[in-house]
Amino acid sequence: MLEPPAANDDAEAGRLRPRKAAGAFRTISEVADELHIPQHVLRFWETKFPQVKPLKRGGGRRYYRPDDISLLRRISDLLYIQGYTIKGVQRLLREGGGRLADDIPPATADERAAAEAERNLALTPPPPELTLTIPDPPSAALRRPSEVERLRAALLHTLAELEAIRALLP
Repeated sequence: MLEPPAANDDAEAGRLRPRKAAGAFRTISEVADELHIPQHVLRFWETKFPQVKPLKRGGGRRYYRPDDISLLRRISDLLYIQGYTIKGVQRLLREGGGRLADDIPPATADERAAAEAERNLALTPPPPELTLTIPDPPSAALRRPSEVERLRAALLHTLAELEAIRALLP
């Protein structure tokens, strides 16, 4: 089926864009748009959920199968709607033999609290004075004691965040 161009889009005027079939592979940008999830989150989930295996073509372009998209939609629901943590969804996948059942109950209060802490920690930016910037050239900037101290403080802040994350793990 072809969809007509937008009425006010002069660049697309006169051209029709083919609509993909339901079973067609999708690019990462199409999946991100469809699921309302940033592309970097989809790439991150690939590292956390080995069941998500998009086909990778030349140049590293990802093409998601309909089954991949269904799994990603279910993972999104469990994480963002039902309140599970990444570890919780990984556990559900292990228990389900790599599949997620349709009748998974909402997360327990403890799981929801852990997921909220996980999200809050990820959203907490370091103070501006601890923000890492890569000086140019690095060798000249590192000769300044103030730059060394700022970088040290930023690394200590990052270490504290990692230790807080570790404390959340069972």
